[in-house]
Amino acid sequence: MTQQIVIDPITRIEGHGKITIHLDDEGRVSDAQFHVTQFRGFEKFCEGRPFYEMPSLTERICGICPISHSVASAKACDAILGVRVPETGAKLRRLLTYGQYIQSHALSFFHLSAPDLVLGMDSDPAKRNILGVLEADPTLALDGIKLRKIGQEIIAGFTGKRIHPAWVVPGGVNEPLAEDHRKTMLASLPEALEITLRTLRWFKASLENHREEIRTFANFPTMFMGLVNDEGNLEHVNGKLRFIDYKGNIVADGVEAADYKTYIGESVEPWSFLKSPYYKPLGYPDGIYRVGPAARLNVCNGCGTPLADQEWAEFRSLERGPVMSSFHNHYARLIEIVYAIEKAQELLNDPNITSPHVRAFAQPNYSEGVGVVEAPRGTLFHHYKVDEEGLMTWANFIVATGNNNLAMNRGVLQVAQRFINGNSIPEGALNRIEAVIRAFDPCLSCSTHAIKNPSFPLLLLAADGTVLDKVRI
Repeated sequence: MTQQIVIDPITRIEGHGKITIHLDDEGRVSDAQFHVTQFRGFEKFCEGRPFYEMPSLTERICGICPISHSVASAKACDAILGVRVPETGAKLRRLLTYGQYIQSHALSFFHLSAPDLVLGMDSDPAKRNILGVLEADPTLALDGIKLRKIGQEIIAGFTGKRIHPAWVVPGGVNEPLAEDHRKTMLASLPEALEITLRTLRWFKASLENHREEIRTFANFPTMFMGLVNDEGNLEHVNGKLRFIDYKGNIVADGVEAADYKTYIGESVEPWSFLKSPYYKPLGYPDGIYRVGPAARLNVCNGCGTPLADQEWAEFRSLERGPVMSSFHNHYARLIEIVYAIEKAQELLNDPNITSPHVRAFAQPNYSEGVGVVEAPRGTLFHHYKVDEEGLMTWANFIVATGNNNLAMNRGVLQVAQRFINGNSIPEGALNRIEAVIRAFDPCLSCSTHAIKNPSFPLLLLAADGTVLDKVRI
């Protein structure tokens, strides 16, 4: 008779989810599933809204990466308007994105994953948290707090708000960057760079302590997808899609945002509200691919800034081809913070960064638009359709966590099969199963989007919790 192990909730992630592990008669893991249990329905309640409200509205999907949603949304709206964003407006969108990368990656690395990395996967769960990190390594813990604060203050420098700033708009941004804020941001970046490089040195020195995790945390051949610029370098805001296979061969390149449906299909499973995108030419589920920090470093030819390029080259030397283990998302996040700091310094020193020409104005000229950006967790798509009055008639979001859904499920199974034996289930094994999900840094509040009308289970329970009947409504 089969048995189940249920981890509910998954801890130290953003949102609500659980994991179910299925054991066979001998206590061996036969299957495992990652469930996203919440449903929000953003696509449906966007319908009927004026399209120009979408950047501000969709920011509310998430409190961690609202900037990515606002920029992807604004790019979809730019396509509906048929405008070219003024150069300074485009640079300010980019600068805002780098602030988000600094704060979001710092949150993931220092607050959510550092307890495992510093204290160990098998450490006392009562201490395996940010307070335990503070006790064990005060410098690392305080560095994480300072670094996230710097990223948040870059965001606040534009609008005075760290979360949901409602500053990115169709056609650009809604106001120029003030000179005093430019100077304040620029002055904060040397400390941010020092913190990140110090953390990189510590992390690289600690890799030997995590050999089992590196070997089993979603370490298998898949495709990878990400944006690259015209030189094939790392890109977060503009650029075109590139797909590579597990050997590093480019299988699709220069893909425009508007053509994403030629390459990406979307499927659903009955046990999760998280969609499962896949590479269409290979079908479902064979078209599994990964997005996010490590995937971006795998698909690009380099970063394009001095320090980040040096770290990128060292990262890519981990393997002869693409870096396969998703444990190395932690490593890649630190490299992307270095890149974000270098690019932010470059933009803030641009003499035109305070130009007042930050927005293009127009009426809707097209009935459809697609925007794509690289959110901290991976590639994010916003696809809109509007009527003749510019009211939303349809929306589709493919978020980073969705793009990684197939890989996360396979990763959970891989870790469970390695660390769980039905006769002995140590707490550290269960923590590793959660930790492989944390390596992807999923944002589950972002991720709950449905293709069809969702069907919810209604359970009738006895006093002892026994399920007497179940219907779907």
